[in-house]
Amino acid sequence: MLSVSSLFLIYLIVLNLLGFSLMGMDKQRARRHQWRIPERTLFLAALLGGSVGALTGMYFFRHKTKHWYFVIGIPAILILQAGLAAVILYLQPVIFSA
Repeated sequence: MLSVSSLFLIYLIVLNLLGFSLMGMDKQRARRHQWRIPERTLFLAALLGGSVGALTGMYFFRHKTKHWYFVIGIPAILILQAGLAAVILYLQPVIFSA
């Protein structure tokens, strides 16, 4: 049986791969003038834990880098998630010792 931390790590890896892939797929669809992935979906993938993948995908595929709400929003989500992770790790002994 996998531990909670192992499952969470797998979850983060999957979501970051999803965020990266969604950026690439949307860029490809934009070039072909096809149906696009909604911006809400791109942000949702980042909010649910895929912010590193979404940010990496933005610059790897050069996609959404001229939209201020992506240039500011995705890194802001990443910073908030990193801060939340730091707080959780700091409070972990307090939470689990009770």
